[in-house]
Order: sequence, then C-alpha cells, then structure tokens
Amino acid sequence: MRVFLSRTLVLVYLASLGTATSFYALLTVVPIHAMASAGEVGAGLATGALMLSTVAAEVAAPGLIARFGYRGVFAAGAVLLGLPALALTLSPSLAVILAVCLVRGLGFGLVVVVGSALVATLVPAERRGEGLGVYGIVIGVPSIVALPLGVWLADRIGYDAVFVAGALSALVGLAVPGASAARGARSVSRARSVPSAVWSGALIRPAIVFSTTAMACGIVVTFLPAVSGMVEVALLVQAFTATAARWLAGRLGDRYGAARQLVPGALLSAAGIAALIVAGSPVAALVGMVLFGTGFGIAQNASLTAMYQRAPVSSYGTVSAAWNFAYDAGIGAGAAGFGVLAAHTGFPFGFGITAAVMLLVTVLVRLRTGKAELSRPLSPAPQS
Repeated sequence: MRVFLSRTLVLVYLASLGTATSFYALLTVVPIHAMASAGEVGAGLATGALMLSTVAAEVAAPGLIARFGYRGVFAAGAVLLGLPALALTLSPSLAVILAVCLVRGLGFGLVVVVGSALVATLVPAERRGEGLGVYGIVIGVPSIVALPLGVWLADRIGYDAVFVAGALSALVGLAVPGASAARGARSVSRARSVPSAVWSGALIRPAIVFSTTAMACGIVVTFLPAVSGMVEVALLVQAFTATAARWLAGRLGDRYGAARQLVPGALLSAAGIAALIVAGSPVAALVGMVLFGTGFGIAQNASLTAMYQRAPVSSYGTVSAAWNFAYDAGIGAGAAGFGVLAAHTGFPFGFGITAAVMLLVTVLVRLRTGKAELSRPLSPAPQS
C-alpha cells in the first residue's frame, strides 16, 4: 500500500470520506422520514429522486471537469450535497424531501465521479485494482458506520440531528487543504458523453451486470427497515461485507484478472436477495446480507477495474461517470420500481422477482459475451 499512496491521494481519500459519510448517513433515514407521511411509494420516490439527479450530474460531470477542473467540480458537489440537508429540518412534506433529494443527488454525482477518476489516475496501472479497493474502503467505512448509525440516531435523538450532521460532514471535505484540487493529477482531456460510453462494446457488459446488483442495493437500503426487526445489524453486516469484499477483490483482481470475478459477484448478490423472501426471519435477513454484501463488493471492484482497463487515461473521467451512471441508475430504478411493486404484491414476492431478474440478466450477458469477455483477464489499455 505504501508504494502507491501519495500525499495527494491521501487528501483525495479524506475528502471522499467526508462526502460519503454525508451520503450514507441520510440514505436510509430520508426514506424512513418520507414513509411516515407518504408510505412505501414516498420512500421509493425519495431514493429514486436522489439517484435520478445523481445520474444527471454524472452525465454532465466529464464536461464540467474538462471546463472547471477537479477542484471546482468537487467543491460544487460537496456544497450541493451538504447544505440542502438542512432544509429537511424545516418541513416534513414530501415535496420538500423530494426537492432536497434532487439537489443532493446532483452534488453526490459530481463528487463520486471526481473521486474515482482521480484515484484511477494517481495509482500505477499494475496496482489500480488495489488502489480502487482502498478507495472502496474509504467510501465503504461510512456505509458500515453511518448507514446503520443514522437509523439508530434518528430513533433516539431525532431526525433533525442526523440531517445537520449529514450537512456538516459533506462540507468537511472542503476544509482539507488541497484535497479537492489534487494538483498532481492530470486533467480530463476528452469529454465523451456518458450514454455513448456506456453503450460502447467495451463498457456495456460489465456495466449491465453491475447495474443489476446496484438495483438490488437500492431496494435493500430503502426497504430493509420495513421487513427486518434487526435493521441496524443487517445494514451493518451488508456494509461491512461489501467493503471487505471490494478491497479483497481488488487485490486478487490485480493478480488474476478483474473481469472473471464479475459473474460470481452478481450471482452471490442474487442469492442474498433471494434469502430475503423469508422476510420475517432475522436469520434469513442476516444470511442474505452476508451473501449480498459479499457479491456486491466483488461486483463493484471487478466492474470498475475492468472498465478502466478498457480505456486510456484521458478518458478516465468518462469511465468513472459511466460506472457511476450504471450504479446510481440501478439504485434509483430499483428503489422506485420496488416501491410500486411491493405496494401491490408484498415484499416476499418483490424480493423473489428481483432475484430472478438479477439471475436472468447475468446469465444472458454471460451467454452473449462468452469466455472472451467476462472470464479472462483483460490487458490494460494503452495509456495516453
């Protein structure tokens, strides 16, 4: 680890830690807050709105980075992610909640694109999987701590305190000297559109497989509180296993190839969601979260590393945006769609349909691409 860590990279990690803490602290708390006044549909809309604007920001991010640089885009993202959370203390109405989610999503979309692109640029190619794995730990620790802690604190000291804490943690990144500037990194020189990047032959297959696991993640973080009596523990287990698996997958991917890990990760994720069909069982929920978290962490690192391996350095901003586009579009679609589905059919049937869709998409992509794509290591793309 000491080989690729530099002062600039450490500062990027610290800035990302602050913004990730803000995001995860409110990720489940806000849907619970919305559910009190608007039911399951309101909860799904809250997460869906957050992810919709996140995706919109990710589409625009490469062009913004090329024009304003990493520092300006990160700073704007941190402010948009943090300050609107304070408005949640003023009104519990669904309209206010959705407006705040839309603005915060814009901020989150910007900071995640900048963070991932900088890490990929600053880490040597032969250690990229490990560097991205460490980045996964940095943004995963808040999911381990802040995600369940936010729910726990909201129950005991109130929602307003969590909203204020979320606002402040996003702005902490701005106080880290030089963290958002990353002066040693090269700037983005190609602002290729994200939709065209995602739909290119080189990126679409890992993006599609990973997006199905992200869809399930959106369902888990939004609706697990409604089906599990041990929600804090279950969220903690899911976040911990995902973070550990993401780091380990990075180390193993550098040695054996990242792409071959993608299908096993997706299948483990589907198995974890299938376990939630037994919605009233705490044991099933915990087992499901171990399986899902492990598979989700593997799929995160494997898909992102494989996509970077297929692109030159000058396109890293676009690759980061494309991967985050697949991530957050999946989360938003999963949360919003599952909210409508569960309202009509109930949670067990919804989890079964979700697991089946994940399995079907993974199998179809695997059959379509064959061994040439998802089961062999990829050679790094020429650097330019």
